[in-house]
Amino acid sequence: MTKIILTGPECSGKTTLCKKISKHFKIDYNPEKSREYLEKINRDYCKEDLLTISKQQILSEKKFQILDTDLLTIKIWSEYKYGHCEKWITDKIKWQKKEKRFYLLCKPDIPWVYDMQRENPNEREELFKIYENLLNKIGHEYYTVEGKNRLKKCILKISKFFS
Repeated sequence: MTKIILTGPECSGKTTLCKKISKHFKIDYNPEKSREYLEKINRDYCKEDLLTISKQQILSEKKFQILDTDLLTIKIWSEYKYGHCEKWITDKIKWQKKEKRFYLLCKPDIPWVYDMQRENPNEREELFKIYENLLNKIGHEYYTVEGKNRLKKCILKISKFFS
């Protein structure tokens, strides 16, 4: 089974697309674990929380084919904000190279919308390039989602995984 992962900078349409793709193919998706975690804690998050989130992410991925983000997002987030990523996370990402994973890289060409968990309204293009470089480096196949008719483009691109 190929896992379909929506990834990209904040407010680039990942969750919206994930829900619509899930509905179209009539299969459940794995929601973003960092959002769930951050909504539950009653404080600002810290670097140590990223490892906890990562472990929850890995455990939750096992039963889903469509994922709203994965460890790549946590790696980028950790390195961008803290300048370092835990070895446990990078080791798991290396291990995932063995899996069949297809990424939908969402370009931030839609308006940024405020949300208490969003931090980088002005760095989305810079972050997009980081995602793109990382995907090229690790070698998983991906498709850049941009422009109009995003859902239709995604469905056409990933239909082969659901036939």
